[in-house]
Amino acid sequence: MAHEPLTQEEVLLEGFLALDTPEGFRAELIEGEIVVTPPPDGEHEKYISRIVRQVIKKARTDMDVSGNKGLTLRSGGACPRDHVIPDAAFAPVERDLFGDAGSWMPCDGVAVVLEVTSAKPRAGRGAKRRCYARGGIPLSLLVDREAASVALFGEPEKDDCRRLTTLPFGKPLTLPAPFAFDLDTADFL
Repeated sequence: MAHEPLTQEEVLLEGFLALDTPEGFRAELIEGEIVVTPPPDGEHEKYISRIVRQVIKKARTDMDVSGNKGLTLRSGGACPRDHVIPDAAFAPVERDLFGDAGSWMPCDGVAVVLEVTSAKPRAGRGAKRRCYARGGIPLSLLVDREAASVALFGEPEKDDCRRLTTLPFGKPLTLPAPFAFDLDTADFL
């Protein structure tokens, strides 16, 4: 029985999905490149914790949060589907997106993704933002530790999002509906 040869994209995706990443490390397939990152440091986790706490307490819509949830997103060009893991993904509780999801899930219904820059800040600043835009995720929040700023991206169109606002740490960042509150970044300093 003859088999069709695998395309380069299929080989890359199969190799990625078969990776045995060391415990604590995170592997992602971003725009045709396999990116492996080490476990985050405490400061990275502090920002995530402060934001999650505020969203749970202040958002107008009750939100579920999933840390390190694998999302599959439409890819750009001839690359296989992007497989991206945001630091946190938020979705309305009423959608119950995360309960029955496997390791990788579609991004439909995710309201916002959160990225905190780490040892490889380029991916969080550009490539992952483009992935989220292609997936149609309405909002993307980036905590840029190197620039000491927080940026909100939205209005995804094709391969990117429009930057809605960037503020230095210490300034409140207004999050639109379904969140509808000012994110306090004073303790990011």
